[in-house]
Amino acid sequence: MRPWRESDAKTVMAAFECPGIQQWHVRRMDTHAEALDWMAGWATRWDDETDASWAVVDPDDDQPIGQVGLRTVSLFEGSAHLSYWVLPHARGAGVAVRAARALTRWTFDVLGLHRVSLDHSTANVASCRVAAKLGFELEGTLRGAALHADGWHDMHRHARLRTDD
Repeated sequence: MRPWRESDAKTVMAAFECPGIQQWHVRRMDTHAEALDWMAGWATRWDDETDASWAVVDPDDDQPIGQVGLRTVSLFEGSAHLSYWVLPHARGAGVAVRAARALTRWTFDVLGLHRVSLDHSTANVASCRVAAKLGFELEGTLRGAALHADGWHDMHRHARLRTDD
């Protein structure tokens, strides 16, 4: 993982054009300038201690193959929400699990957070598998909790505590 770079803008645009990523996100990225703004915004949100995002890169060429991040970070409450996506050509190889596991470990060991949660559409079976592989316990279903490209979705909420095995 590494911070986003201006040279990643084309990959970010491609990611948000991907039907598999669009299915679970409302956000669109229509221009190079929007991609640059999206990437630059992470530094501000990190400085504000509210959100963060890193490029997940191919170790062979340092090119982004995904994203892993934290949303709604609360250092005071010791919590954050985990987010991720992986480009189609890198799916099925454990990229999301490895990146999310590393970030979760870092949130507990370095940031000192107590709880990291992960929400996904109940229709997103792949994200449910990622959560299970990460050891995030299923806590329940949030009805009509997220607007995706095709409408409102019920969401599974998974979480992991620093004290979990």
